[in-house]
Amino acid sequence: MSGTKTRPASRTRSWWGWGWADAHPDDAECTAMGALLPGTLARPLPVPRVRDLRIARPAVEPPASLAHLVDTDPGQRAAHAMGKAYRDVVRALRGRPGRIPDLVARPRDERDVAALLDWAGDRQVAVVPYGGGSSVTGGVEYRGDAHRAVLSLDLTAMDRVLEVDAEGRAARIQAGTLGPALEDQLRPHGLTLRHFPQSFEFSTLGGWLATRAGGHYATGRTHIDDFVQSMRVVSPAGTSASWRLPASGAGPSPDRLFLGSEGALGVITEAWVRLQERPTHKASASLAFADFQAALRAVRAIAQSDLLPANCRLLDAGEAALSGAAHDGSAVLVLGFESADGPVSTRLEQAVGLARSHGGRRGTDPAGDGAPADAAVSAWRSAFLRMPYLRDGLARMGAVAETFETAATWDRIPGLIEAVRDEVGAAAVKASGHPATVNCRLTHVYPDGAAPYFTVLAAGRPGDEVAFWDDLKAVASEVLHRHRATITHHHAVGRDHRPAYDRQRPDPFALALRAAKGALDPRGILNPGVLVD
Repeated sequence: MSGTKTRPASRTRSWWGWGWADAHPDDAECTAMGALLPGTLARPLPVPRVRDLRIARPAVEPPASLAHLVDTDPGQRAAHAMGKAYRDVVRALRGRPGRIPDLVARPRDERDVAALLDWAGDRQVAVVPYGGGSSVTGGVEYRGDAHRAVLSLDLTAMDRVLEVDAEGRAARIQAGTLGPALEDQLRPHGLTLRHFPQSFEFSTLGGWLATRAGGHYATGRTHIDDFVQSMRVVSPAGTSASWRLPASGAGPSPDRLFLGSEGALGVITEAWVRLQERPTHKASASLAFADFQAALRAVRAIAQSDLLPANCRLLDAGEAALSGAAHDGSAVLVLGFESADGPVSTRLEQAVGLARSHGGRRGTDPAGDGAPADAAVSAWRSAFLRMPYLRDGLARMGAVAETFETAATWDRIPGLIEAVRDEVGAAAVKASGHPATVNCRLTHVYPDGAAPYFTVLAAGRPGDEVAFWDDLKAVASEVLHRHRATITHHHAVGRDHRPAYDRQRPDPFALALRAAKGALDPRGILNPGVLVD
C-alpha cells in the first residue's frame, strides 16, 4: 500500500538556531535568563541575518542534467552549513559559521543520488548528506580545504512511506522523511514506528539510521537499530540492498555496516522498518528522592525487572529544579507505561513499589489509565520540548548552555556522575571565574547500565564562547574515557567526537573501517572527516 505525502505547515525554520524561527525567546526573555547567570552579557546578541554573512560564489556549477536538483540561494546554503549544537549556534551569532556549502542538492530518488555522487567524484566535490540538520556533533558540516567545493545533499524531497505491510507490521520508507510526516503517513494504518527522539520534529529516518539515534523511550526497543529490517544505501561503488528478513545469522550484517556510518560510507535512501500498533493505554507517575544514590538504586531495580517502562527518567536535584519537576532539592523519577493491548496500571504500581522500597515518595497527584499526568510529569515534558529554544536564548546572552550524553555499566555510574560534576564544574570556574551548574539525568536505562545525560550552564567568555565550550568538553571527554564510558550514547560521533572516538574503538576495527571507506568511497568525497580520514 502506498502512503500519501504530507505537506509541511507554512512555518519558517530558523537557519541559525533550533527549530522554528517564531518559537525563540524574545530579547526580554533572553535578558531575564541571563540575569540568573552572573557574568553574562548585559543585553542579548542580535539575531543573525544571512545577508550579513560573507558568502562566496559557488566554486562549481552543476551540469545541465543536474541543475534542476541544485539550489545556490545564499539563505539555503547558510542554513545547510552547520548543525544545531551550541557551538554551531554561537558561531552563527558571531557571524562565523565556517565553510558554507557551494551547492544544496535535493535528489528525488536513488537515480538522482547516484548521478550527483558520480558528478561530485569527477569534480572533487565533497558531499555531506543532510536530513533535518539537527546534528549536535558537527556531523553535517565540512571542515578543511581538501576539496574543490562542497555539496550539501539534502534528502528531504525523498519523504514518502512507499509501502506498508500491515500483516508483518513493517513499512518501506524513504530516508528523507521527517518524523511528523512519517507518523502522519502511518497513522491511517493504526501503526507507529514509535521512535521519538527530542529532535523528532526536525530529523529524518535516514538521519536516525546514519547516527544510530536513540528514541524517547527509556527501556526496551529505543535505538533505531532495533527497528531495521533492511536498508538501501547508495555509494560511489554501487548500491547496497539488504534482504528484508525478521532475523539472519548469515555472516556479519550488511545493515550494521551502514547504521551509524554518518554518510561516510554511503547515502541511505530507504529502509524497511518494524512498526507497532499505536498505544491506547497509558499511565504515569513521579517519585521524589532525598538521596540521589538511593534513586540510582531504585532505577537499577526497575531496569532489571521485566516491567519495561516506556519512560524511566531520573532527574537529579538540579535537573528537577531546572525543569520545574521539584524545587526542594529532591531528585525526581518520572515513570510512564503504555500499551496497545491492555491497561498498564498494574505495571506502574509495581514500578512505584520498587521505587518506594528505595526511599521514593509518590507524587501527590498520580496518573492512571485515562487520568491526567501529575504536575512533575507535565513540567518535565514541557521543559523537555522547550529546552533547545532556551539554550539558544542563553547563547545570545554569551552563556554556555549545552549538553552531552554517555553510557556506562551500573558499577561505574555513581563515580562517573560525581567525577563529571566535579571536574567539569571546576574547569568552568577556572576558565571563566564564575561558578557553573552541571546537572544530570538518566535518559535510558538497561539491566546492565544506564545513559547519563549532562547539562552544563555557565557564563561564557564573551567572544570566545566556542573555545570555552571546547575546553569544557575536552575535560568531560577525558572523564568519560577514564571511566570507560562511551563518548556518545545516541548523538553520534560527527566531527566533534572524533578524538574520543578514535581512542575508544579497537585498532583492528579502525583498520577495517578505513578499508571499507576506501572500497566504498575511493575518491573520499563522502562526508570527509567523519569516523575515519
